[in-house]
Amino acid sequence: MTEIENNTRQRILDAAVERFAQNGYHNTSVADIVADSRTSKGAVYFHFPSKEKIFLGLVDEFAGILEKRLQTAIAKEESGIRRVNTALRICMETFTSYQKLAKIFLIQAVGLGAAFEEKQREIHLRFIKLIQQHLDEAVQEGDILPIDTEIAAYAWMGAINEVVIEWVHTGHPAPQRALPGLQTVLLRSVGITEERIRQLENL
Repeated sequence: MTEIENNTRQRILDAAVERFAQNGYHNTSVADIVADSRTSKGAVYFHFPSKEKIFLGLVDEFAGILEKRLQTAIAKEESGIRRVNTALRICMETFTSYQKLAKIFLIQAVGLGAAFEEKQREIHLRFIKLIQQHLDEAVQEGDILPIDTEIAAYAWMGAINEVVIEWVHTGHPAPQRALPGLQTVLLRSVGITEERIRQLENL
């Protein structure tokens, strides 16, 4: 894909973010996105054959941004539990920075049909596997006692998901406020002591 084509594709996605976040999926038309992106209908359909594909493209974009930021931050950490803790922090910071994309990913995909929900489930599972991987590393390194890391990863994902969904719906609790509480609850759930939690929070 050429640079011009990449730029056009990004303009379409940027326009779609604003429209979907403001009006919702059903109340947004391809014509709205064409007008807001200052492109043509042909250009939009060249990159995305349907409105559904535009929406799924946004879900993929958010997941890609989050995954890249997580991988970059985690790579700098030396121990499993520090990687898990860093992943939690970066996750909440990313939701804050990309609130409109988070709304599309976490809320608007619900109830839009099998294709949307399957995409959302696929991405949830990807991040659950990431959490589990670093919990496994923390167990292997002796940072935490042996636990069922798969169940723990589902629990962590569920807790993060619920807090962020409530914030996207109502504005509360803000991720910056929620992070310390989530850190304490989730790290305690895998046997991390209060002293160790305080050390991690101060890193």
